Amino acid sequence: MTLAETSDSNRKTLLVVDDAPENLDIMTSLLKDRFQVKAAINGRIALKIASQQRPDLILLDVMMPDMDGYEVCRQLKADPATAAIPVIFLTALDSVDDETRGLTLGAVDYIAKPLNPAILMARINTHLALDEVRRELAAQNQALVEAARMREDVERIMHHDLKAPLTNIISIPSVLRNAGELNDRQQDFLQKLEDTGWRMLNMINMSLVLLKIEYGTYQPDWQEASLLQLLKQVMDEQQQAFHRKQLRFVLTQSDAAADQLIRTEPLLLQNLFANLLKNACEAAPAGSELLIELSDTPQGLQLVFENPGEVPEAIRPRFFEKFVTAGKKQGTGLGTYSAQLMAGVLLIDLALDTSVAGRTRLLLTFRK
Repeated sequence: MTLAETSDSNRKTLLVVDDAPENLDIMTSLLKDRFQVKAAINGRIALKIASQQRPDLILLDVMMPDMDGYEVCRQLKADPATAAIPVIFLTALDSVDDETRGLTLGAVDYIAKPLNPAILMARINTHLALDEVRRELAAQNQALVEAARMREDVERIMHHDLKAPLTNIISIPSVLRNAGELNDRQQDFLQKLEDTGWRMLNMINMSLVLLKIEYGTYQPDWQEASLLQLLKQVMDEQQQAFHRKQLRFVLTQSDAAADQLIRTEPLLLQNLFANLLKNACEAAPAGSELLIELSDTPQGLQLVFENPGEVPEAIRPRFFEKFVTAGKKQGTGLGTYSAQLMAGVLLIDLALDTSVAGRTRLLLTFRK
């Protein structure tokens, strides 16, 4: 089906402009079965119809008294309301200069009279299709502009409206400690306040990092680091964070893997580990054992996080998608999504392995 062969309600509208009534009758008869056709006997009427009813395409005769087709086209392109309407010139003038003049004014095509109906219909369909693509691209471009503006607003809020007051809050415990003697309970309260402030600041910083990763603008700060050392730090932090569940972390590593240095961004890698370990700790039953295995494979270093409990079969294909979660009262569905983003930046292949019944395994392979 062509663009022209649509239902009446969806048919494109053409405006035909010609000073000869017989030409208008012929064009209307030729086009009316496929398009909604509006006719104008002169340039002034054409401009009025175009501004009030906005046709999808204009077929415009050049040689007309009072206002010729070139002037009509110039005024159409000068008006923002009609500037984007495709204009095809229909004329007996077939010199290169005439055609160049029409195209320079903004026409999309130039068809010489006498008209061949098949060629005319093909040109109309082509330019209607091109105009539809142009509109779609314009809409997509506008959406990208709005998304970029929203991202800038979010970054501004995080940088200035949140980070500045939070930094002040973090500094308060030190000021109070220096102001005088505090009892153990007060010291403990201030320490919790300070730790919470630093955690919130880290969350804001990581949110900014993830925004940049999503938009493809993040550049890692590559360094040589010990994977095992970074991992052990995160394990200690997560075990402390989930101490009430009394989880046991069991780490095994091959001799070849234990001593290797990797090229990575240490802080980003630790956030990746923290997301995956937090996810495993939340899913694991209280008092259970989490297995962590580091080995050297032909593909590169491989790290496996394994916990009791299965990922529901329904969400396995979408496990790393945004906002996908199941079985967690306060789950956001962002942990594994952000882990996948960070893994991609750090050149790590992250995969879900559900081959072991009753267990969930996450495999990280560090590309060589």
